[in-house]
Amino acid sequence: MVQTSPETTLRGEPEMVALRHYGRWIYGAIALVVLGYIVWLFGHSSIDWRTVRSFLTIGVILKGLGNTVLISVVSMVLGVVLGIVFALMRLSENPVTRAISWLYVWLFRGTPVYLQLLMWFNLAIILPRIGLPGLGSVPTVSLITPFVAAVLGLGVNEGAYIAEIVRAGISSVAPGQREAAMAIGMRPMRIMRRIVLPQAMRVVVPPLGNDFVNLLKTSALASAISYSELLNSAQQIYFINSKVMELLIVAAVWYLVVVSVFSVAQYFVERRFNRGSTHGSSPTLAETVWKAMTSTRRTRRGNRRTGDAHG
Repeated sequence: MVQTSPETTLRGEPEMVALRHYGRWIYGAIALVVLGYIVWLFGHSSIDWRTVRSFLTIGVILKGLGNTVLISVVSMVLGVVLGIVFALMRLSENPVTRAISWLYVWLFRGTPVYLQLLMWFNLAIILPRIGLPGLGSVPTVSLITPFVAAVLGLGVNEGAYIAEIVRAGISSVAPGQREAAMAIGMRPMRIMRRIVLPQAMRVVVPPLGNDFVNLLKTSALASAISYSELLNSAQQIYFINSKVMELLIVAAVWYLVVVSVFSVAQYFVERRFNRGSTHGSSPTLAETVWKAMTSTRRTRRGNRRTGDAHG
């Protein structure tokens, strides 16, 4: 931002100088001091950083990382499918399907994920065998493995949240879009697939990305049902060597790496769906810094030109 200086140029035009944002510098300095103290605290603690480096790429940790990504992706796919189905049911004119959708969202959003994981894992207590009439059945214990229980617990819970996100996205599309499509003879399902959902994705994609990041971290709860994800793998190691903080830092590093990689992918997906929109996707940190640097340079060049004009 610029302000008008009482000084004028040779042409009689007011000189434009940059505003002094002293508060920003003060807050920035405080933040740097706090950050430096945290870095100093970790650097001078009793943490064995060589242990951290040595365990970053061992097989057990990498296998746990792969399992974490696997159940997160599969659970997200299941959640998206369930979310779209129940969102459409919630928007249906049929009161029965609306009531079922409301009950699903109410039930799975209203109970903790940890509780749901335990209930799926212990499903054999109330349902000893699972099968189809005339096709036979199998013991529930052999079917509901820790992986299956983790996917069901995380995916079904995620579907309840995604149903509300998709419902909000569909509701954000102007009714006139549907009316225009119906006027040219398009069927309801075709309207939903070709007209409504592509426009709703602009609203749906950002919260879906946030939900997936949250799901990646929530997958650590799967250790409660003996699924060997990243945190569980780290725990198995520090139970033996007592390097608790070192192994937790290893797990934290890999969580940050996965979330960062996905965040980059999310940015490009959002930018693709925002094409043609008047509201572009939010700038990244690098873009914000570059914009601030270039604007400062432009202001300085303008001030130098003004000084040359005075000279």
